[in-house]
Amino acid sequence: MKYYPAFINLKNKKGVVVGGGKVAERKVRLLIKSGASVRLISPGITDNIRKLAERGLLSYTGRNYRKGDLKDAYIVIAATSSEALNSQIARDAPHLVNVVDMPSEGNYIVPSIVKRGPLTIAISTGGASPAVSKAIRKEIESYYSNEFALYLKFAEAVRKMAMKKITNTRKRERFLQSLASDELISSLRREGFRKVRNNVLSHLNSTK
Repeated sequence: MKYYPAFINLKNKKGVVVGGGKVAERKVRLLIKSGASVRLISPGITDNIRKLAERGLLSYTGRNYRKGDLKDAYIVIAATSSEALNSQIARDAPHLVNVVDMPSEGNYIVPSIVKRGPLTIAISTGGASPAVSKAIRKEIESYYSNEFALYLKFAEAVRKMAMKKITNTRKRERFLQSLASDELISSLRREGFRKVRNNVLSHLNSTK
C-alpha cells in the first residue's frame, strides 16, 4: 500500500483510542504530546493510563466500545485484542483511523519516530516490515544524540539574534548557513553542544 507522508496538526482535535493495554498506552502518549484532546475507551487499562486519566490528560470511559463512540472524532486508534472489533472500529471511524497490527484496515500508519527537540525524523517501510523500521530508528537515534535537541533550540534563538545584529544581508546569510555546515555538525557530534555554542556565539559577536 502507498502512503502520503505528512505531519498532522492535532492540537485540540478529538482523538479516540479504543483499548487499554501497553500498545494503547504508547498511542495515547503520542496523542497527548501532539496536543490532541484524548478519550480512551476500554473496560480495563494499565496503571500508567490510569495515572494519565487522574492527571486530567485524557478522558477515560471504562466500558466496551459502542457504536457512536467515535462521533466527531478526528483521529481514531483501534488497539484492542480483537481483530473483529478493530475492523468494526475502522469501519465506524469518520476520518483518520489506525488499526494496530492490521495496517490495511485503516487509512494511515504511524511511523517509527526519532525526536530530538524540534527535530522529528519519521521512518516507515509502508507496513512492509515494522521490525526494519525499528532497526533503522535505533541507528538514527545513535547518530543524532540529544545534543541535537539542545543545539536546535539554541540555533533558533541565535537566528533571531543574527537577524537583528547582522545588518549586511550577505554576511547574515553566510552566518545563518554556517549554523548547518558539515563542520559544525561534525563538531557537535565530536565535541558536544557547549563547545559548539561558544564557537557560534563568538562567530556572531565578531560578525558586523
